Amino acid sequence: MSIELVFLVLYFAAMLGIGVWAARRKSATTEGFLLADRSLGPAVTALRLQSSSMSGYMFLGAGSLGYSQGYFGMWYALGDVGGGVLNLSILGRRMRKLSAMLGSITSIGYLEHRYPSPWTRAIAAAVALFCMFFYVLAQFLAGGQGLAMVTGLSVDVSMIIAVSVIIGYTFLGGYLAVAYTDFVQAIVMVIGMLWILVATLQYVGGLTAGHEQLAAVDADLLTMWGVDQQYLGEWGVIIGAVLIFSIGYMGWPHVNVSHMAMRQPSVARRAGLYATGFNLAFIPAAYLIGMMALVIVPNLDNPELAIFEVAATVLPSFALGIVMAAIMAAIMSTADALLLQAGTIASHDLWGRFRKGAVDERSSVNVSRITVLVLGVIGVVLAITEPPGVFSIVVFATSVLGAAFVPVYVCAVWWKKANTPGALASIVVGTVAAVTAQLTGSSDSIGFDPMGIGITCSVIAIVVVSLLTQRSSPVPEHVLVAVEEAARVRPVPARLAAGEDPTLASQLPDLDRR
Repeated sequence: MSIELVFLVLYFAAMLGIGVWAARRKSATTEGFLLADRSLGPAVTALRLQSSSMSGYMFLGAGSLGYSQGYFGMWYALGDVGGGVLNLSILGRRMRKLSAMLGSITSIGYLEHRYPSPWTRAIAAAVALFCMFFYVLAQFLAGGQGLAMVTGLSVDVSMIIAVSVIIGYTFLGGYLAVAYTDFVQAIVMVIGMLWILVATLQYVGGLTAGHEQLAAVDADLLTMWGVDQQYLGEWGVIIGAVLIFSIGYMGWPHVNVSHMAMRQPSVARRAGLYATGFNLAFIPAAYLIGMMALVIVPNLDNPELAIFEVAATVLPSFALGIVMAAIMAAIMSTADALLLQAGTIASHDLWGRFRKGAVDERSSVNVSRITVLVLGVIGVVLAITEPPGVFSIVVFATSVLGAAFVPVYVCAVWWKKANTPGALASIVVGTVAAVTAQLTGSSDSIGFDPMGIGITCSVIAIVVVSLLTQRSSPVPEHVLVAVEEAARVRPVPARLAAGEDPTLASQLPDLDRR
């Protein structure tokens, strides 16, 4: 067995070990399985949030974009660097307080509690499941390609192995397992990416020498306007590239659940610092390595393998094993979060919410686990039969999620007049607009990014419809009081805490802290 395989086997065993440990601790109840009993501190919150946001896209899509478009990819990086701190600053503390006061234990259930109506949960859950499935499909494809390069096995077999490990620890330990595996994986990701970057710059003779060699290939690669200056003046596309990973994160249910799982609201402040540090160290490196791959491994048939090929070229065997573990970490940390959140939506937000009769906690957890297993199997089958590109899938899913959910999540804590009809209109209009823009190729036809179009339509919908329906559909008084309280930096009054969902009774001590 090669040293690369040894590292990967040990790494996979460690992730499964965390799953077993988490299963023994806090996965017996619904709240324990879905939110780790709201017990996570700033470091775990931040790195879990960021690693589940980054995904295999950073090792495949970002490298591919750098390889094909040069510094144009840095527009995406600029937005990405600030995405974590924006999310935690705008939503973190307020969503933690509001979700607890409303008795919410899922990110979709939170929307129904803020915008009371069964339709809120039904529509939001359907859109979220649709997008998450595509996103997790991208992670499976990335995992198969990465593991195949190390093992020499076929992509299909490698994909089955990688997915089996991901499903294994998610199935066992729920959110606690996902949070702590993501924390470990974030650290491995940073070490691996920086290691590749340093070795890459040494290989090409430094950044300046690398730029000179890139200029010899195509001087336009050194501008932020793409090959042949194709994006010069295309500000609609550029703004969309910045926004997709900066504000787009605020529309991801599998990321926003991190706010709800914080130990206390004030965790968001320190978590923002950790998130920014992680992003600065990790994100720009992926695009730079992709660009330098043009010099190191030119004429690649598949640009999405640029970072993989560079790592195999510039690193010694022992280091390659660690780096491959980092690549798998990026993929697994997003896939597990997506699978867990999809299972949550299916079990708690759909089956548990609309099933007649009481649902015991063990049944709810089991439905969530079965959903994780079924989605994993379906995803692998589709990835094997019709494998699309990782970059295109991630951009599509992110655009639709952002357009559908960013306005409703932001308005939930920042605008008291946002009501149920406005939220429903926002989700539906944003989804339709983003999907239509994607299918019609709005970036090429009218020069505007699909997410920019979708989120603009979504914002207009929630504002206009909410204002027009204030009398017919007023925001419930208890919701108004909770939103007002969420804005204050002070302990939650006992009168509000007392009205919580009974499953959150254990959280009362935490709610007395800021």
